[in-house]
Amino acid sequence: MKKLQQLINSIIKYRLAIILVLVVLVFLSAQQTIKKLSVDNSLSIWFLEDDPSYKAYIDFQEEIGSDEIFVAMFPVENAIGDLEKENLLELHEVIDALPYVKRSFSLAKAKYPIYTNTKIKFDDLYNTKRSEKGIKNLLSKLPNISSQLITKDYKNQFFYIQLNPTPAIEAQREAIPREIRQIISKKYSEYHLTGPPVLNEAYSLGIYKESMLFGLLTVLVITLMLLFLLPSKRYLLVSLLSVAIPLALLFGIITSLGFALNMISMLIPTILMVYSVSDAVHIINIYHKEGLKNRNFHKLQLITLSIRKSFIPCFYTTLTTFVGYFALYLSPLPAFKNMGVFTCIGLVLSFLLVYVIAIIGFSFMKLNFQESKPILNLNSFSQTQFVLWLNSFTTRYKTSIIVVFSLVLLYGVYSIFQVKIDTNSLDLLAEGHAKKDLRIVESQLNGSSRIQLSISATKGGKILNREAVSYMEKFQQKLETNPLIASAVSVVDIKSFLEKRTPILFQSAISKEKIESTLASADAKANSFFKLFSDDFTSAGITVSFKEMNTSKLQQLLNEIERDFVKTFPKESYKLKINGFAVVFAQLNRFILETQFKSFFVAFVIGFLCLWIFIRNIRTTLLVLIPNVLPLFVLAILMSLLDITLDVTTAMITPIMLGIAMDDTIHLVYKYKRTKQVKGSPEARMNNAMMYTGTALFSTTIALVGGFLIISSSAVPSVSHFGLLCAVTVLIALITDIFYLPALLKTFDR
Repeated sequence: MKKLQQLINSIIKYRLAIILVLVVLVFLSAQQTIKKLSVDNSLSIWFLEDDPSYKAYIDFQEEIGSDEIFVAMFPVENAIGDLEKENLLELHEVIDALPYVKRSFSLAKAKYPIYTNTKIKFDDLYNTKRSEKGIKNLLSKLPNISSQLITKDYKNQFFYIQLNPTPAIEAQREAIPREIRQIISKKYSEYHLTGPPVLNEAYSLGIYKESMLFGLLTVLVITLMLLFLLPSKRYLLVSLLSVAIPLALLFGIITSLGFALNMISMLIPTILMVYSVSDAVHIINIYHKEGLKNRNFHKLQLITLSIRKSFIPCFYTTLTTFVGYFALYLSPLPAFKNMGVFTCIGLVLSFLLVYVIAIIGFSFMKLNFQESKPILNLNSFSQTQFVLWLNSFTTRYKTSIIVVFSLVLLYGVYSIFQVKIDTNSLDLLAEGHAKKDLRIVESQLNGSSRIQLSISATKGGKILNREAVSYMEKFQQKLETNPLIASAVSVVDIKSFLEKRTPILFQSAISKEKIESTLASADAKANSFFKLFSDDFTSAGITVSFKEMNTSKLQQLLNEIERDFVKTFPKESYKLKINGFAVVFAQLNRFILETQFKSFFVAFVIGFLCLWIFIRNIRTTLLVLIPNVLPLFVLAILMSLLDITLDVTTAMITPIMLGIAMDDTIHLVYKYKRTKQVKGSPEARMNNAMMYTGTALFSTTIALVGGFLIISSSAVPSVSHFGLLCAVTVLIALITDIFYLPALLKTFDR
């Protein structure tokens, strides 16, 4: 106590110097944040650079071509008219000159094969010297290719822009969509643009806007709540500074280290603000109550007593919350790792600074504790009367309370197995121009995403032979009947076209060498947008197009492709490799499940140990732990009833909520175990603890619920679900703390 008083006295003595240091640090942090704050929602935030899946994906891009492709749709009078072709060619010339573009493709660049003089040569598919009937007839013989170039009614053209491999464009990613739009808009007054780069841009813009909006709304909501919750207006500045300073310093650290916001870390400001204000409210509540009780204490004694009484419970609440977030570091996804690490840094900053700010703030105050009152007050509601009723209720009906809450817990255990794991990429995107364009393009094209199937012989060697092509024909027929696939383009389409025009070319009497040389020449550079073969002809490619879909359907599609391959090709002779970001994205379900199990297990075990060390009684610890896991089971019930899936945003909810749920419990149990004025039954001790901490419990819960409800207002469905679920879980955590926990302790803690 004496050493603590000396430390507090030193802080008060040098308070002006400390204030100056904090002002300078906040100024530098704010300057750094304004200069360097950016948004990064690229592939790298989801996969580590040394991850085998990420490496395989980058290798595929280098070899076959990036699947980061812009898809533009141009409404036109006549998709096969002269003017329309000229416009496309002029656009190609400008786009192909861009340093980050690998290639562009459209009907104006498409070629078709002609067999003449024992060789294949290629001519323009879009030849305006031909009659309109002739062009339409030619297009009808290449249905899989032509459907990717124009719509059936000839009223829309499609234009593709393939970017260089992902690592080569990361530095320019933010500027690329803007420049592409500027170029297109000079040629076309009306167009629709979509594809992974456009969606990525929309994610990033949405994140930036919402993170700024969330921050502003959180400050406003917290301020409004504090006007009701704080016992005096003089505490308002202390509370707000406890929120603002740690957050400013944290973002200075984040930007200084070169990190950017993403759809996960955008939640840090709101989460950290509501956490900071919760600790501040607890400290202020204790300081004010001790001020009312100890009227003869001078200020230093009162501050010291308040800090001593608040430090241990606040330390353990910070620790359990810290553990909940740090458990995210066990996730295989870098976005979650960064979220966990930086939130933990923010929690430590908040914990340390809230005491420094509170001590300095209290030292300046001249407050009459008896006469002070909140700035705003609900005269019709008395917290004291409510706590008295609560104590009476949990004593009289403790058995009924235990039965009801235990039944809910059992139903929650069942509900865990009903929660689906799925990520819908469209749920990560707010309604807006990008989402609208995606729907319009996919309604005409049926697919804006693609994967590349690579088929090779298990023993190596060239894939160009009659047997392999025969298997590919059967395989592609199966692919084309799959309702999830928009189109499949391969050498089979070229072979089918040549067979119709030159039937003798692939007859059984034709030599193997002749077939091989014919097929090899079909892989012309002019048609390289659809990669038919690897450069050494050891593998054949099939480009599969499909609509944006959730990860469960995506995994279903990949499974069906592999199943059809095994049914068609002899597995001992041929192998299949599926390439593209869709393959990586489909693994999110596995990563989400892994994140849940690892992070929750670690958070649960360490949380249990923290409670055990804090309470020092195994029986009481187990009784206290039950109400803290109940909110998570209620969370499972809500997710199953509302059909909310466990996705990339909600995947981190259980360890976070476990840490936060323990906060109010620790404050309540601390007073329950440490009460010295009350000796006797658990009922009396719990009633006294509830009377002492009840106000702070309600206040912090309101702050947390308010903060998470702000997140639930997000225009991004996935983020909105996260905010709503967190708000409800925090509210349930309070309900279990004030009903279920007292009932358990009053009944069994003898």
